[in-house]
Amino acid sequence: MHLIRGLAQLKPFVDGCVLTIGNFDGLHLGHKAVIEKLVARGEALGLPVVIMIFEPQPLEYFLKDNEPSRLSALRDKVIQFSGLPVDYLLIARFNRQFADVDADQFIDEILLKKLNIKHLVVGDDFHFGKARRGNFALLKAKGHRHGFSVEDTGSYLAEGCRVSSTLIRDALAAGDLMQAERLLGRSYSICGRVAHGDKRGRTLGYPTANIRLFRKNTPINGVFAVTMTGIDGQEVMGIANVGSRPTVDGSSKVILETHLFNFNREIYGRYVEVHFKHKIRDELRFASVEQLKAQIVLDVAVAKDWLSQNYHLEQSKW
Repeated sequence: MHLIRGLAQLKPFVDGCVLTIGNFDGLHLGHKAVIEKLVARGEALGLPVVIMIFEPQPLEYFLKDNEPSRLSALRDKVIQFSGLPVDYLLIARFNRQFADVDADQFIDEILLKKLNIKHLVVGDDFHFGKARRGNFALLKAKGHRHGFSVEDTGSYLAEGCRVSSTLIRDALAAGDLMQAERLLGRSYSICGRVAHGDKRGRTLGYPTANIRLFRKNTPINGVFAVTMTGIDGQEVMGIANVGSRPTVDGSSKVILETHLFNFNREIYGRYVEVHFKHKIRDELRFASVEQLKAQIVLDVAVAKDWLSQNYHLEQSKW
């Protein structure tokens, strides 16, 4: 997969391309169904498959701190796309200049001139351009005039529910990791590089691998039974806390802290993935560090018990 960072880096496809556009937050089963449809059309036409995403996502740009929590950071999204039969991932910078592009200009200057599209797959509720004036009907009309076809993504249903990033966020907020996994087609996970922390976990008897999330809100919060991958092909069981550590320092920064069972290697700097398997409880503020330590003992016991009954890994015995 080729990564194109910004429209300025885009060279027109001489023979054309097939394209879909969206946030693809979480890259769930519905998104994958759209991509499968696009790949089939690309193979039939002998054209490259191109995905256009936005960074930041439009709602993040317009709503600032009130935006919905993101399921996937940009790097996670790129990694997820790299495992799919996609030829090009185009990351369009969403800023004031981009937001002010009207619908006709978006079609003429970007879709036709820059991308030379021959087939486009978008939802029938897709809106674009300044003030969201562009829609599916306009694309169909323009396509008829300029020689490109437009196809509806359709709805992807799982257990009678239309799969969407919003539905997954709702499931994660409710602590329903099984429902989120059914909609995603995999366990919900967060990736990041293990960074040095303040080493307070060690003083509590539970050293942690810390990942700074660089965001003010996350779709999950609390204590979870997890596994971690990215360590020399291993998948290691553990327990994780996502939050601001209100008992220790009450930071405004959200941190993912993972304690791995029966593991004492240094992994600073490793790019790892934490897979959330079961929610144990919400993050709480305790009256004292001693109360926190007592609760951690109980949480670890719950995590080990759940993982031993539901998730068996030879390399993660304790």
